[in-house]
Amino acid sequence: MGRPDLSRRHLLSAAGGLTVAAGFGFAALGTGADALASGADTRVRYWNLFSGGDGANMIAMLDAFRKAHPGIDVKDSTLQWGNPFYTKLAMAAAGNRAPDLGVMHMGRVTGFSPGRLLDPWDVDLLAKYGVREQDYNPALWKRGVIDGKLYALPLDIHVQLCFYRKDVLKKAGLLGDDGRMIPVTSTDEWFDVLKKARAVQKKGLQTIGLWTNDQNFQWWFFVAFYTQLGGRWFNADNTEVLFDPDKATQVLEFLRRHVTDGYVIPGAPTGEQFINGAPFTWEGNWSVPVFSGAKLDYGATPLPAVFGKQATHAESHAFVLPHQAGRGGATNEGAHELAAYVVTHALQWAAGGHIPAYTPTLSTAAYKKLTPQNEYVSAMDHQATEPKVWFAGSTGVLAQDLGPVVVSSTMGSAKPASVAQTMKRHLTKLLASKNPMDGRTAAQGGAVA
Repeated sequence: MGRPDLSRRHLLSAAGGLTVAAGFGFAALGTGADALASGADTRVRYWNLFSGGDGANMIAMLDAFRKAHPGIDVKDSTLQWGNPFYTKLAMAAAGNRAPDLGVMHMGRVTGFSPGRLLDPWDVDLLAKYGVREQDYNPALWKRGVIDGKLYALPLDIHVQLCFYRKDVLKKAGLLGDDGRMIPVTSTDEWFDVLKKARAVQKKGLQTIGLWTNDQNFQWWFFVAFYTQLGGRWFNADNTEVLFDPDKATQVLEFLRRHVTDGYVIPGAPTGEQFINGAPFTWEGNWSVPVFSGAKLDYGATPLPAVFGKQATHAESHAFVLPHQAGRGGATNEGAHELAAYVVTHALQWAAGGHIPAYTPTLSTAAYKKLTPQNEYVSAMDHQATEPKVWFAGSTGVLAQDLGPVVVSSTMGSAKPASVAQTMKRHLTKLLASKNPMDGRTAAQGGAVA
């Protein structure tokens, strides 16, 4: 691919200095000398970033794989979520000490120097174990394709949702005959819904939790509604900024109005308020186990189509093959088999709220019985994702740069129209900047599906 060689020193410098190595440590890197489990003849080292409920679900899936495949010893390591995970994975790949299998957010794959720090999947080998392109949403599959090769095998999509209390909405006349929230197709309809819900809700609570102070959530919400308006980011060659400040201003004014009209209490604990009776909260689907555990009478739908087109922010956990010199043989096949098994047995994963990427799972009777998962599964077909550039993705540079300015508009410290122009300036600067992983701009990266 003509990309400059990467060294651990280069990556550490890009991550913020050589002191990063000491801060993160190398306990999970492994040396290849670990003893195999009894009866196994192949070991697969697997790194992930799943903790909490996700971690418990992943462990259950791995234990099921071990039981069904005693010949493969899976050594799984859970590392710190976010940039620490990605830095350690990059250093391991650059130093030829990478695990056999890893997990990444799909949006980060383009910036991870595919072909240098990631190896492509063998799609024929995946097909051998039951995973084929036709088993996926086409747009989701293509997000993992770079320069014509598959570098990311999607496990799920995780989306931003509108959670609602059925007990409150019933009092307000906002439930349809199916017991679900009535559909919303405009901003006027949405604020009418909030007005009616506020009239019957408990006193002292906000009407909707909106994470007004959180740069990640505010950015995710912006991406969703900007996509609903048909907003674009860059041209196909990533050489020109196509960001529309007028559309952005509409979105920013919409988010701001929740505060000015008094539907949000800035800084209020969104989840707690919802559990205590607040009619709405916008949260990621990972909150499903929390709200179900609280035994609430609630539902969850994709973010309302207030600008006429359905689109809700979506990211994806995906399996990747961190670069190894001379990758191949039984260990590489074991990595393919493990990833395929988890992907095709993802009903356990759906219990955590995520939508399984492997579409045959979605048509099973067991999945259709999951609530509220069966209410928002349609989000698979209208994903609002960040642009496919090196600086995008979960906890990426794009969210770090633009998230705070969205917050400034929502909270009222800056005017929406001014913030929209600021966002365009940030995008122009980012488009011209170079990926610290390989020294190439977005236009030079070849990230074309």
